[in-house]
Amino acid sequence: MTKQRYKPNTTVACVVHCDDRFLLVEEIIDGDIRFNQPAGHLEANESIIDACLREVKEETGLNVDITALVSIYQFSASEELAFMRFTFTAEVEQWVECIPLDKDISACHWFTFAEIKARRHQLRSPLVIKSIEDYLHKPHSPLSVIDSNLQMIAANNNA
Repeated sequence: MTKQRYKPNTTVACVVHCDDRFLLVEEIIDGDIRFNQPAGHLEANESIIDACLREVKEETGLNVDITALVSIYQFSASEELAFMRFTFTAEVEQWVECIPLDKDISACHWFTFAEIKARRHQLRSPLVIKSIEDYLHKPHSPLSVIDSNLQMIAANNNA
């Protein structure tokens, strides 16, 4: 009998910060309002950093400069659903109105950390608060720790 290979989903998220506020996106999941950092799945032939930039743009309409890697989280939502989440950070100089391009995002909000913790029961996952805590209290890693230079090696070998 062959044991099924563990295949967690690879996702990205971005802690977007400005003046003691954090940008969260609002979505309706199973009829309930949920809040999350701009986040999503890595797509084929896409670097982790490019995936994060794309997700922020799609979910908020913003073009940001990612400045650091906050952390990499291994998270299990259930026995059948697991994630490897690469969480980055971006600083924005002033609050700007965000216009989601993704139809699944109903709104964007600039919340203080206290306001986010008060919405704990509406967060998409515990990683929302954990990511902000790590952003605030842990050293960040430079983007140079991520090497995507070999992501296209299979395609180049077949060319």
